[in-house]
Amino acid sequence: MQVGDMPIRDRLLALTVAVLWGVNFLAIDVGLRHFPPLLFAALRFAVIAVPTVLFVPRPAVPTRWVLGYGLGFGTAQFGLLFTAIHVGMPAGLASLVLQASAPFTVLLGILVLRERPSGIQLAGITLAIGGMTVILLYRAEVAAALPVALTLAGALGWALGNLCSRQALSPANRSRPDGRAGQTDPMRLTLWMSVVPPMPLAALSVTFEGPEAGPRAVTTLNTPTGWAALAYIVVLATVVASGIWTTLMRRHPAGVVAPFSLLVPVVGMSTSRLVLGEQYALVELAAATVVITGVLLGSHRTSRSVRSGQDLSTHDTEKEHARTEQHLPSTRRDPLVAAARHPNP
Repeated sequence: MQVGDMPIRDRLLALTVAVLWGVNFLAIDVGLRHFPPLLFAALRFAVIAVPTVLFVPRPAVPTRWVLGYGLGFGTAQFGLLFTAIHVGMPAGLASLVLQASAPFTVLLGILVLRERPSGIQLAGITLAIGGMTVILLYRAEVAAALPVALTLAGALGWALGNLCSRQALSPANRSRPDGRAGQTDPMRLTLWMSVVPPMPLAALSVTFEGPEAGPRAVTTLNTPTGWAALAYIVVLATVVASGIWTTLMRRHPAGVVAPFSLLVPVVGMSTSRLVLGEQYALVELAAATVVITGVLLGSHRTSRSVRSGQDLSTHDTEKEHARTEQHLPSTRRDPLVAAARHPNP
């Protein structure tokens, strides 16, 4: 299989995931009309955490990386993202600004893991950060900068979670003596990561939203839209979409699958404009193009590093893809691959 080869079925599946994740921002906007943000984020993970603890074996990775993944990807990202939308961040624009997690992941890889990005990656980071800065400054003039800043902080939390996820799935942790076959599956790690956020988010909700936030939210649920939004976020955007995405990432090189995640803000902004009537200034659309271009350039190294590690013609089965990724040295893994593995909000 060549890098550019991807069956039409898998392309359609990748497009389906992008649509599900893009529309997810609409579901968040609808849900926040019924639930306070921190409580809503806690419920989002609690619904997944309960069956995970009961039915999914715990992954054989160090607990500190599961905790770090859950606190960064779950507590920080979703607590801040939901709060940002609650205080005025347009849902469609949030789907774009959250893409800052990709350049943040690269920067953290440089600072923490001593990774050396390519020149094209650095150019992509510069473009993405420049585009985000334009959006932040424009919003500060015409509305408020706080919602954009909160969303960017959520993207940084996602990036921190990415680093913990990468460490948990690194070859050193996969080869632990107590590990059994399949226990370091990314989807299983993601499910167990969901066990971490409910308690800290619930505590934050009680602290900042008050202990009466839950009962008060229930009184607003005179229509099924609030529960439908929660069900969409949990079932379709998390379980179904993440399951498909994880399968595709196993079946194909990351550099082939990852670019489809760039369609998430396109879907998010388009559907928010159509359904919610959100309006974007020309400068924001131009900055959005710059951001997406920057993220795309930043992922340029992925396919090259995979090609240098293995002959891609041998990647004809899912098992061979997983084996190839396992044998790639961690210092040669592209830091954007971590962001591409779980780009769902």
